[in-house]
Amino acid sequence: MDKSIRLGKSDLHINPIGLGTNAVGGHNLYPNLDEEQGKDVVRTAINQGMNFLDTAFIYGPERSEELVGQVMKEYKREEIILATKGAHEFKGDDVVINNRPEFLKQAVEGSLKRLDTDYIDLFYIHFPDEDTPKDEAVGMLKDLKDQGKIRSIGVSNFSVEQLKEANKDGYVDVIQGEYNLFKREAEKDMLPYTADNQISFVPYFPFASGLLAGKYDENTTFNDLRAKDPLFQGEAFKQNLAKVEQLRPIAEQKGVEIPHIVLAWYLNQPSIDAVIPGAKRASQVIDNLKTLEVSLTDDDISKIDHIFS
Repeated sequence: MDKSIRLGKSDLHINPIGLGTNAVGGHNLYPNLDEEQGKDVVRTAINQGMNFLDTAFIYGPERSEELVGQVMKEYKREEIILATKGAHEFKGDDVVINNRPEFLKQAVEGSLKRLDTDYIDLFYIHFPDEDTPKDEAVGMLKDLKDQGKIRSIGVSNFSVEQLKEANKDGYVDVIQGEYNLFKREAEKDMLPYTADNQISFVPYFPFASGLLAGKYDENTTFNDLRAKDPLFQGEAFKQNLAKVEQLRPIAEQKGVEIPHIVLAWYLNQPSIDAVIPGAKRASQVIDNLKTLEVSLTDDDISKIDHIFS
């Protein structure tokens, strides 16, 4: 079934459930990744009609783009809507964030080469730097769009003020930022601005490092980044788990699981057209697509809103 939607005011038409590929070749992010398994995740996504793929230069670095590019060669290019991001510059052993127009031009050229493609559907400035005027940075992406090298313009991790500067000429199509049921700051200023300006907001960390997937209990322990995350500490962790458990009856009534309810709730928020959960295994891709079968009533939406208010 075709559920494709238009991403913001761009001319990209996507399945609202996309694939985040930081576990495909993202060796600097995850230990012991199997590259063939990663490529299989991408294949499964495309075969299942999940046409919106999200990667970045810094995943790997470079390797995720290369692997996604290899898999794309097995399909018709126009079947895939490909997003990537750039802004990290390696200077010796240091990594700096660079939004200078000339650097972004190089970043796009580098991504085109690694992805082995003639154009990128959506290119994001991955992080803001401190000194480049954001409208100048976006101006370079507009030039590259006019040349046909990218089809739409995104920014990521920008504050509302930075987004307004970036969008001075109305060129920004998409912003990617952190948003989930536990971290709802975007609702204050960001989502109203994106809704008013036809900018699509793509949330990352939609499951709050797994907390919203409904798979943990009070005895679960963590030895990674979560070990220091306030959401996972002591009494707060217990309260957060209790909130997630309140989603279970809604999920059971719809015949799905908690993560599908969470993703469906995001897709009902203003200017959120798409979600891009990551996957390490092909089975997770297929599972995420069950979200499209979920229909939340107004009552469901306000009930979930209230649980996590």
